[in-house]
Amino acid sequence: MAKKRGRDEEKLNYSAAVRELKADGPRSLYLLWGPEDYLREQYLNELKKICLPEGEDSFSYKRINGPELDPAQLREAIDAIPFMSERSFVELHDIDINRLADGEECLKLLTDIPDYCTVAFVQSAQFEPDGRIRFVKGLRSAAKELKFTQQSQGMLTDWIARRFAAAGKRIELDAAQRLIFVSGEFMNRLIPEIEKIAAYAGGDRVTVADVDAAANHIPEAVVFEMTELISQKKYNSAMSVLAELLSDKNNEPIAMAAVLGLQMRKLYAARLAIEQNLGSKYVMEVCAIKYDYIAAKLISAARGFTLPQLIRAVEICGEADYRMKSSGLDAREILKEAVVRIAAGEVKCTV
Repeated sequence: MAKKRGRDEEKLNYSAAVRELKADGPRSLYLLWGPEDYLREQYLNELKKICLPEGEDSFSYKRINGPELDPAQLREAIDAIPFMSERSFVELHDIDINRLADGEECLKLLTDIPDYCTVAFVQSAQFEPDGRIRFVKGLRSAAKELKFTQQSQGMLTDWIARRFAAAGKRIELDAAQRLIFVSGEFMNRLIPEIEKIAAYAGGDRVTVADVDAAANHIPEAVVFEMTELISQKKYNSAMSVLAELLSDKNNEPIAMAAVLGLQMRKLYAARLAIEQNLGSKYVMEVCAIKYDYIAAKLISAARGFTLPQLIRAVEICGEADYRMKSSGLDAREILKEAVVRIAAGEVKCTV
């Protein structure tokens, strides 16, 4: 359920990275990647400002789009002498560094970049470098690598508060936490939600009610709330949430079953933690939860189930997934049946 923390799982301190850039100046080679594309673009803009203080021009700024990288084109871009600027900047956008046909030749060029040039690989949010690939290993050893991850709870709530303040609104802490829960942790996804909520809120203060009324609720949050309602024995409300979830044609039943299965596994882990007095930190680590507010909600919901019920719920989700993919039956009906069985508190028969 949780990934072992390693090089790629280290959380980036964005503010510290920007301070380092401004204090030490630009490096010759960068690898910018990770799921938080808002911060990646912000850092890229800061890097460009330092390298090209007068702005982009056809002499000092070159952009090469992937997925392939032609060594001749790369050499020409790196060797171009900056005009009316002290530095040149080469942006390599969405290059598939895991599958380069001429990786060895490109790597030679990247290890001999002129002092006046900065080269930056800029990867999409979905891309992940494969550390087993020879080119990736060489690139990582030569480049300043920054993985742009979701920010800590404190940093993200502070950023949300600043965005609302810029719109003339003050958001309460519980409302900011609620926004993260219902709309997700990614800044580019949160920006339009903040704009909607700021326009919706009547006064200068943004409340949880404003967030619930105006923000888009991601499926993961909706499934979480449905299982919360089940844990509280509010079955009619839980079924209403399920009906609303399935009324959205963008929500495929198989995908929703996967989300439900993941949620039940998290609840199972939380219930184990409760029974063995392992604490919320254990739950956050095992379930890959970044925010204690969400962990507290998960633990609270887990108290509404027994351990045998959650073991069976995980099995029910697995069975539903198999039936959806193999039986040819209506996937929506299979999902509804799975939720009803979980709500009924079904346990495995031992007879």
